[in-house]
Amino acid sequence: MEIQHKEIWFLTGSQHLYGPQTLKQVAADAEAIVAGLNSSGNLPVNLVYKPILTTEGEITSLCRQVNSNPACIGVIPWMHTFSPAKMWIRGLGELGKPVCHLHTQYRAGIPWDSIDMDYMNLHQSAHGDREFGYMMTRMRKARKVVAGHWQSARVQEKLSVWARVALGADALRNMKVARFGDNMREVAVTEGDKVEAQMRFGISVNGYDSSDITGRLASIATTDIDRLLEEYEAGYDLAPALRKNGAQRASLVEAARIELGMRAFLEEGGFDAFTDTFENLGALRQLPGIAVQRLMADGYGFGAEGDWKTAALVAACKIMAKGLKGGTSFMEDYTYHFGENKSLVLGSHMLEICPSIASGRPSCEVHPLGIGGKEDPVRLVFNSPAGPGINASLIDMGNRFRLVVNEVEAVSTPAELPKLPVARVFWDAKPNLEAAATAWILAGGAHHTVYSQALTTAYMEDFADIFGIELLVIDAETRIREFKDRIRANEVYYQHFRHGM
Repeated sequence: MEIQHKEIWFLTGSQHLYGPQTLKQVAADAEAIVAGLNSSGNLPVNLVYKPILTTEGEITSLCRQVNSNPACIGVIPWMHTFSPAKMWIRGLGELGKPVCHLHTQYRAGIPWDSIDMDYMNLHQSAHGDREFGYMMTRMRKARKVVAGHWQSARVQEKLSVWARVALGADALRNMKVARFGDNMREVAVTEGDKVEAQMRFGISVNGYDSSDITGRLASIATTDIDRLLEEYEAGYDLAPALRKNGAQRASLVEAARIELGMRAFLEEGGFDAFTDTFENLGALRQLPGIAVQRLMADGYGFGAEGDWKTAALVAACKIMAKGLKGGTSFMEDYTYHFGENKSLVLGSHMLEICPSIASGRPSCEVHPLGIGGKEDPVRLVFNSPAGPGINASLIDMGNRFRLVVNEVEAVSTPAELPKLPVARVFWDAKPNLEAAATAWILAGGAHHTVYSQALTTAYMEDFADIFGIELLVIDAETRIREFKDRIRANEVYYQHFRHGM
């Protein structure tokens, strides 16, 4: 997704009651705010000024333009003066893209010596935005509200978070997910209603056979394989057996061939995310390891064992995190280290952890897998850096989608792991492992997650709000009794109220 071609439109509400001079100043102030926010460098996409809106016809026409313009990913409305909200009903009723209501005013402070009624008539956001807010609430329109002066760092950070989530939401609405094989047999949480997902998020999920990849492998040029092998050698520390003339060099050649075949299929089909499963490998000689890792590093979403929901969420989160410090990867809570003072999770998977979360130069190795009945696969092995992060899981609850988020603190690898041939990260789950695992299980969170050190809970909250889905957060303040009550209350809300909205 080329985010440089995306934009957010800035909508300014007013009315003709105040006369042409005031409206001229309203327009000038709005243009100055847009220019200031763009020049701050804090927004991931360009903010576009639109002429001020003073009538129902202007508002409705612009909202229709928002819907039909593929470059526009959302709007930021602001009521500089008082804009009677009944004028907004038709337009808001048709508006189908994310909204971030900016509650601000052009000047930060009151000019004590010169303030008069002209100033008061111009700076009416304090009650103009409340009128607009009432109508959004009355219409049950999902939106983010950011209050504060537009030049403050706090306000600009909140706008940036929302804008990045709007990018992710736009990507989901146009996302294609390829499943190589079906779901891993008898597994529940990786299943889900793909039709409902397309209606809710926009993602299109379809299945393909492993032959769609293997059928391409024989035609891949030797020169392309050699070029990719050189890329491996330049980017990773190859195990001796994988180097030229090494005993397992053929495994690396086959891994490169698989990567080229998968990449070609995904590019030609316009896919943004994919899944595979070791139970449906067909003629593939090894489970894709380094291929999946490198595709994720390039921005593709991935979910193991047919987990299309996690694959789509990985892709959306990578869009949100583009340009931010820290990596984002498919992840699994694999095993625990229970300690007297602190318990840790070892997060990993058989092969498929994205090198965007590597703390150093990855090692390229080949080891027995033990399941799948195929040749030993090539993979990248590395540790991950310490620091704050999140784990997020998107699950299908039958009557709704639920997003479960656990805030974590990654720690340096406590000891050497000479016999563990996988990429890994250790984290301390908040508030502690016992409480976090209890809450996660009560929430029905999956064993697969999106792990990110680039994103925070604030991104996930905006994501849930944009799509109107349930959010459950497990953080330092989580108490199990209260968490149970929240789950019960949510069940009633989504069963009897939200379902009809």
